Amino acid sequence: MLFTPLEIQETVNMFMKHKLDVRAITMGISLRDCACESGKKSRQKMYDKIMRYVENLVPVGRQIETEFGVPIINKRVAVTPISMVAEASGEESYVEWAITLDKIAKELEIDFIGGFSALVQKGITPGDKILMDSIPEAMAVTDRVCASINCGTTKNGINMNAVKYMGEIVKKTAERTANKDGLGCAKLVALCNAPEDNPFMAGAFHGPGEGDAVLSVGVSGPGVVAAACEEYKGKSIDELADGIKKTAFKITRVGELVGREAAKRLGVNFGILDLSLAPTPAVGDSVAEILENMGLESAGGPGTTACLAMLTDMVKKGGVMASTSVGGLSGAFIPVSEDAGFINAVKCGSINLEKLEAMTCVCSVGLDMIAIPGDTPATSISGIMADEFAIGMVNNKTTAVRVIPVPGKAAGDWVEFGGLLGGCPIMNVNRFSCAEFINRGGRIPAPIHSFRN
Repeated sequence: MLFTPLEIQETVNMFMKHKLDVRAITMGISLRDCACESGKKSRQKMYDKIMRYVENLVPVGRQIETEFGVPIINKRVAVTPISMVAEASGEESYVEWAITLDKIAKELEIDFIGGFSALVQKGITPGDKILMDSIPEAMAVTDRVCASINCGTTKNGINMNAVKYMGEIVKKTAERTANKDGLGCAKLVALCNAPEDNPFMAGAFHGPGEGDAVLSVGVSGPGVVAAACEEYKGKSIDELADGIKKTAFKITRVGELVGREAAKRLGVNFGILDLSLAPTPAVGDSVAEILENMGLESAGGPGTTACLAMLTDMVKKGGVMASTSVGGLSGAFIPVSEDAGFINAVKCGSINLEKLEAMTCVCSVGLDMIAIPGDTPATSISGIMADEFAIGMVNNKTTAVRVIPVPGKAAGDWVEFGGLLGGCPIMNVNRFSCAEFINRGGRIPAPIHSFRN
């Protein structure tokens, strides 16, 4: 017998009771051959190429859902950073590029399209600057386009000019979408050590080192891991760790099966499998609940960082046992507004911004979907980014900041974004200024351990 009745029942429970799903199948497409001196012609080439590769992505995703019984929550596209493609056009705004991407996403019923991006870890080209200037309006006039800016790497250090500017961009984006509580910022992320093959938004883009087109998959199962932790109640920590690792192995195998089948049907290469635990606002689909099932009274209390470190490591170990294609971010996301457990932790006071920052030292990917007061200074937002990027740079890991300064609202107020983005209380930001430091500009040099050749 290939599978025992117990194994079959266990798999059924993963989907039916514990909310296991494939969070996203993401088609990555190179637009390097679309660049030319005419912005209009370049956008037409971009439109034609994406349509050619992606026309069957949603239908194939739906077929696999039906045939395999595996929910695929999002069908997405990631493209070459637009600053690299649009720079040759000589245009002074890239908003039309975002509008074209949004049009493609809507015509093809794609949930999100990432790549309105620039890589500025060491310097800012004229095209990078134009793209960054275009972000506030682009996020306001589009619905499905995501923007990302990589501001640092372990190898290059942190571009503090870019960090300073991104604080201002975040503020402008929030103000430009004030009628939606700053929702544009939910589609904007700044990163350090951004991976070129990440299938998760808002940081997804198709890196210049990738092929012409690949299909990557992001699989998520916080509910399954939480249930596994519940089964090991009262057992030793090493037994619990082994249980998490075995569960991650099973989740990864499901994701790879779906990803490879989708790539085959779409006629492109399979890229990577990102096995990050990505929560949703639904009860029972929470990373915070996993931590509490490991023995914490509330996420954010003493022991949280240790629990999260073990969880992230065991998920990675289970994943690499199951697949040779693990990539992207692969860890545990802690987006406050998207996780019912973290929302409750904020409400009861067991977690704050500083504790979340400490937790990002050991997990993917950073400070995510955090609502902050609308009057937070741009320099303070830049300071939050600088702290987070320093963690990523020194520890040679991806870190990111996706914060939403909600216009007209203060700490303790509630903000609702809807759908998978959820809602949350607005968190307090340290009131002491870092403006003098941020306004210095320049670059934080790479750490000594980056010099390895």
